[in-house]
Amino acid sequence: MKVLLVEDDASLREGMGEIIAELAEVRAVGTEDEALAALKEDRFDLVITDLRIAGREQGGRAVLEAARRRQQPVAIVSAAAPDDVSRTLRPHLPDAVLVKPFQLDDMLTLVERFLGVRRELERVAQERRLPADGAWTETSPGMRSAAGGAVDPSLGGEGSASWVRLSPGGGLPWRPGGPGREAVLLVEGDLEVDGERHTAPRYLFMGAGQAPEARTREGCLAITLVLKG
Repeated sequence: MKVLLVEDDASLREGMGEIIAELAEVRAVGTEDEALAALKEDRFDLVITDLRIAGREQGGRAVLEAARRRQQPVAIVSAAAPDDVSRTLRPHLPDAVLVKPFQLDDMLTLVERFLGVRRELERVAQERRLPADGAWTETSPGMRSAAGGAVDPSLGGEGSASWVRLSPGGGLPWRPGGPGREAVLLVEGDLEVDGERHTAPRYLFMGAGQAPEARTREGCLAITLVLKG
């Protein structure tokens, strides 16, 4: 699992990076340009970025927008209150806000939560207990869903994942349920989201405030989890 850390203060970047490295592989950068390059080159299970980068009041906005285009979760670090951060960044919304000053335990809890979501989906997918044919419900033309396995209730809004099938050639606006953040593990087939095609296996994150256009050429099977809170 990988985390992208964007922090212009070298000592803070080093300290945060060492702590996060206990949980995941870390790529730590100090500028907006380095962050955007990293997002083009690789995929991350979580992006943590300062709202203000190297003197730029909203350098974190560009990082947030770039991560959103590739369906990756973003936590913003800021001294401002979460509601103020969200107002500043609209229409793009962060998936979490880490308020300065923060304790290392706060950062670890945040990282563990987002990494835990992926681990839970991978566990359910590996168990491969697909619902019976009669358990599937057509939620929109070409899309069927069914209840999945139970997950850690501290992660999922309902304490359970959901299986989703899309028919070949199908498409729809992907509208996350609950608070509007949903983790998606593509198990079979392909899924094109806002023009970028993903093939299984691929982990995606539909962030807060998103309703991206999703299409599939071959059809797909995915396991999803709406985040709690």
